Amino acid sequence: MDFFKCGVCGYIHEGTEAPNKCPKCGAPKEQFTQLNNLDAELITKSRLTNDFHMELRGLLDTIEELAEEGIKEDLDPNCVVIFKRARRDARELAGMIKAEITTHIEKKKWG
Repeated sequence: MDFFKCGVCGYIHEGTEAPNKCPKCGAPKEQFTQLNNLDAELITKSRLTNDFHMELRGLLDTIEELAEEGIKEDLDPNCVVIFKRARRDARELAGMIKAEITTHIEKKKWG
């Protein structure tokens, strides 16, 4: 599979040839250029890393929900300390993931 980039909007198409028109901006096929192997490999690796980030982000949501439940139950002070830390750390990591994905998008590593 090859990657083709729209020269107008930056849309990345994966296939054996460029599309007849860009699905994002409507530019004709002639506006697409085939990416070299290095850039194609970067996109493939970035997709994998982005998938990891998204999966981890979902798990962090679950951790935060469980921590909230534990805090509400308030059964034991030591447990509440753990739950509060889990909630805090999950929120912090979620923010870091958001920032990293934003950077990937800005660097056009999201595709």
